[in-house]
Amino acid sequence: MKSVLKAESIQFGYDNRNIVENFDLNIQQGEMASIVGPNGSGKSTVLRLLTRLAQPRSGVVFLEGEALARMNTKKVARKLTMLPQIQDHNLDLTVRDLVRQGRHPHLKWYEECRNEHEDIVDWALTMTNLTELQYRSIYTLSGGERQRAWIAMAVAQTPHTLLLDEPTTYLDVAHQLEVMELLQHLNRQQGITIIMVLHDLNQAARYSDRIIAMKDGTIVSQGTPQEVYIPSFFSQVFGIEAKVYEDEGKPVYTPRGLAKAKIGGETNNGVGIAKAVSGN
Repeated sequence: MKSVLKAESIQFGYDNRNIVENFDLNIQQGEMASIVGPNGSGKSTVLRLLTRLAQPRSGVVFLEGEALARMNTKKVARKLTMLPQIQDHNLDLTVRDLVRQGRHPHLKWYEECRNEHEDIVDWALTMTNLTELQYRSIYTLSGGERQRAWIAMAVAQTPHTLLLDEPTTYLDVAHQLEVMELLQHLNRQQGITIIMVLHDLNQAARYSDRIIAMKDGTIVSQGTPQEVYIPSFFSQVFGIEAKVYEDEGKPVYTPRGLAKAKIGGETNNGVGIAKAVSGN
């Protein structure tokens, strides 16, 4: 399959500290991949590096075979877009006006969003089930509706690849599933390659073709959910004991407690905390 986004030997950090190092990744066209890992592992930083929002100390990112750093900004925006974890939900815009902004990379500076561009806006609203809400103000929407509106804006950009940083954060379970089903539909039916950072490991397994697990700024495991989700993975990466079973062909994990190696250690409760408090 065709490589759409590739990172080679990426290093990034501040001062003398590397946040991401020796990072290599090759995303294939049509994949739906999730980046998982503990807090501080570099997941969100990697998304910023893959979208040129941050510049690596060394290494190269390629977008569809071209070095991302040397590409024209509008050309990048026609191929790739990213939704950050936090958006401005108080914008004084209607849903339709927000979605129209997704057409900007395809317009000349003097052009307005008209004709075929408005047709694409209509299509994006239909894809995200927002047609009936298109004239509502963004700040009047529920959390799930707002997230769909931002995804609709990204879809209107007609990118080949969509990156999302924790797209289900702050949503209730029903709205989380609504967003994940929408992303899966865009991937399966529209062929959009999707890379997302997820905290919910079971959602990542259910909806992803590939799991990319990070710890301390590097990839420590990757593969299909079935290949990655084994008990030793949860112990090594998250420091927990877990039971893994299968549900409709996808692995599901249930945490059983902290890994034995951590009991009484620096980061654990019980004896470890007692030692820290007493100073012994």
